[in-house]
Amino acid sequence: MNIEIKVPVLPESVADASIATWHVKVGDVVSRDDNLVDIETDKVVLEVPAPDNGVIIEIREDEGATVLGEHVIAILKPGAVAGQEVTNDAPATAAATNVEPSAGEQSDALSPSVRRLLSEHNLSADKIKGSGVGGRLTKEDVEAFIKSAKAAAPVAAAPVVDLGARSQKRVPMTRLRKTIAKRLLQATNDTAMLTTFNEVNMKPIMDLRAQYKDAFEKRHDTRLGFMSFYVKAVTEALKRFPDVNASIDGDDIIYHNFFDVSIAVSTPRGLVTPVLRDTDQMSMSDIEKKIRELAIKGRDGKMTVEEMTGGNFTITNGGVFGSLISTPIINLPQSAILGMHKIQDRPMAVDGKVEILPMMYLALSYDHRIVDGKESVGFLVTIKELLEDPARLLLDV
Repeated sequence: MNIEIKVPVLPESVADASIATWHVKVGDVVSRDDNLVDIETDKVVLEVPAPDNGVIIEIREDEGATVLGEHVIAILKPGAVAGQEVTNDAPATAAATNVEPSAGEQSDALSPSVRRLLSEHNLSADKIKGSGVGGRLTKEDVEAFIKSAKAAAPVAAAPVVDLGARSQKRVPMTRLRKTIAKRLLQATNDTAMLTTFNEVNMKPIMDLRAQYKDAFEKRHDTRLGFMSFYVKAVTEALKRFPDVNASIDGDDIIYHNFFDVSIAVSTPRGLVTPVLRDTDQMSMSDIEKKIRELAIKGRDGKMTVEEMTGGNFTITNGGVFGSLISTPIINLPQSAILGMHKIQDRPMAVDGKVEILPMMYLALSYDHRIVDGKESVGFLVTIKELLEDPARLLLDV
């Protein structure tokens, strides 16, 4: 009996999804747990594995199609092999052709980096010869294929408008990019957003980090970065300024008695904001490990909806890309977002003398409907004081 390949059950917060990338075509031989297709939602990319060994005999939805949870998108004939006559009771029937399984299909599942490259360039794994163990497809194989293809066909496959010596191409926005655009516009239109700035001397933290980073890494098996200090300082400031840790729901204000901090993470698909939960109960090493885990998941497209749901406050660090100052946009329904920036040596007046210090600008964007100027400035000054004197984080002063 043929097996129906269905869209996974979507979370309650996700209405529908799109077919992002098919990794197989009609007639392809697949093994159990091979990734057949990527389903893109507003938040994450879901992989649909093959439930059994067999041949794909029908694909019902093309890439870009909008689908609902448990929607049938393909038909698998279990136990079949390439070249075997196949039939299907569905109105649209496709017979498997004589297709020799490639080395990549015979090997283990493709690595996340290989799948991402194939998806980004709309390539099929069976067109590329693998050089890994057992013929497995490697990232270098895909990159070499892309390079050779570009050299052989420099004209882009996407629709191109002839502008003489110049050209342009039109590509559809991904669901994540459309969702980001919608939420940013909503935050701009639906909040009374204001930004206040300050600057912080990062020398105390840099000295502390230089002194203990080796011992910290040896004991906790993770590097000591700046984000753990930022998260700890933000958590302490949220305790002192509950309005910043609150959100508006209609005509009500919801005060949260817990501390879930969202961290802006750049991924190949766009910016996402996974959540660190109960940061008041996390140690510095816990924070560093969790941030690293979320960053890797974001890079490989493995982040879950649960990991990106919720959050009372967001930290975004544009400094890793060289940003000196910015005005971040609130991550609704939160009431504020903190922007960290590039650490740069600047001349500063200290006790009547000029010193060169590693300074960083802080930017706090907040919803003026719920957070007043006094609270916003006090919140930012608290973060500044905690970062300039890290001992305050330990002594709670």
